[in-house]
Amino acid sequence: MILGRRTDILATNRMARALFADFDARPPAERNYARWLLLDPEARALFADWELQARAAVESLRLEFGADPHDRATRNLVAELRTSSTEFPGWWDEHRVYQRTHGSKRLRHPVVGDLTVDYETLTLPGDPHSTVYVYTTEPGSSSHQALTLLASWTLTPPPNSNTHAP
Repeated sequence: MILGRRTDILATNRMARALFADFDARPPAERNYARWLLLDPEARALFADWELQARAAVESLRLEFGADPHDRATRNLVAELRTSSTEFPGWWDEHRVYQRTHGSKRLRHPVVGDLTVDYETLTLPGDPHSTVYVYTTEPGSSSHQALTLLASWTLTPPPNSNTHAP
């Protein structure tokens, strides 16, 4: 998954869409990680550690806001989250700022069950506002098995394959 300014979702691959949400199917204005995490009930249900992840998103957004406090799009997002999220105003007013470059997320996935994914972030040298998020699991773990199963379910058959039994 690639995030831009304000945690805008710039690109996802099939696994990011299967693991988190199909952001490509959402209207462009709703393709924002912090907005999704704080306002979508499915995101709240997906993360076993939702409060930890939501606070992290707020702290990352606060970091972005500090870099350019006059950015209109960031201000609009903060205003929307202030009025639409119960938790956001209190967390925002704490003024906590933190940039996470690695960590873990515990999920309660509706298809494959509980799993933990580790992530690393990579900032692109030519574009410091774009960050690639790479998610992995511990080889041989139940999380790895769940992610492998999810990957197999997201594959589409080749165009000329016979999907009917003889």
